[in-house]
Amino acid sequence: MTTRQRLLKIFNILLADFGKRNWWPAETKLEVIIGAILTQTTSWKNVEKAIENIKREKILDIEKLYKIDIGTLGEIIKPAGFFNIKSRRLKNFINMLHYDFNGSIDNLSIMPAQELRRLLLSIEGIGYETADSILLYALNKPVFVVDAYTKRFLKNHNLTNEEGSYNDIQRYFMENLPLDTYIFNEFHALIVCLCQSYCKKVPICDVCPLKNDKVV
Repeated sequence: MTTRQRLLKIFNILLADFGKRNWWPAETKLEVIIGAILTQTTSWKNVEKAIENIKREKILDIEKLYKIDIGTLGEIIKPAGFFNIKSRRLKNFINMLHYDFNGSIDNLSIMPAQELRRLLLSIEGIGYETADSILLYALNKPVFVVDAYTKRFLKNHNLTNEEGSYNDIQRYFMENLPLDTYIFNEFHALIVCLCQSYCKKVPICDVCPLKNDKVV
């Protein structure tokens, strides 16, 4: 069995067991982007509280976020933690969008994926996982997102070297799967679900849907 065949088999098993994950949970592209920035070093429940505050204050809007005072924004997103840092990071993105793309996410999404990735990574406070989450979930670009769950999954199933860099691991998926936004989106979400349910730090292998996964 080739690596491609094995990964696709794993994908289909997880999809059949967990169903479609419908990730990222958001109503707009802007909400996805805000969530991707706010979720750094915190739980999604805390991000949801911060986004609820943004909606309550009626500032889920690019121009309103551009105009709002950074201190006020920090207080609004306080549930997400590190609110002074995250308010600056959010403003960094919004300022770029305002000045360079006329405040339009559609204008931003016209750029090719790799060029857009370089741009996002040039923004202070946006790293690989945040940039790729924005690319995949908000801008519909075929880029695989890597996180701690991905690394644990690969290690537990002896799929690749756990010491690989973010880009090494991303390349592993992107070279061994169809270049397809849906598959990248769903597979990442399914891996998260798998690791939260079975593939934990102490794995629960005997009831895991991948218990019969074999290397050959």
